[in-house]
Amino acid sequence: MKVVNYSDFRQNLAENLNRVNEDREIVVVSRTKGKTVVVMDLDDYNAQQETLHLMGTKANRTRLEAALAEMKKGVVRPGN
Repeated sequence: MKVVNYSDFRQNLAENLNRVNEDREIVVVSRTKGKTVVVMDLDDYNAQQETLHLMGTKANRTRLEAALAEMKKGVVRPGN
């Protein structure tokens, strides 16, 4: 994770955005007169949102944990 102030982020915008996209690095932009923001790759953001959704309910977590346990044991269900 890289932390930069707003002025440095703006002055090196292309470099910072390339770092986010190409290196998958999260860039934290601190601002003196505003809230700190996080800049991250859209694919990474979408993956995190999907994970939060899938793990968002106890029922989903239980099903995913059971599926992972079966997979580790080598259990294969018909049609899969």
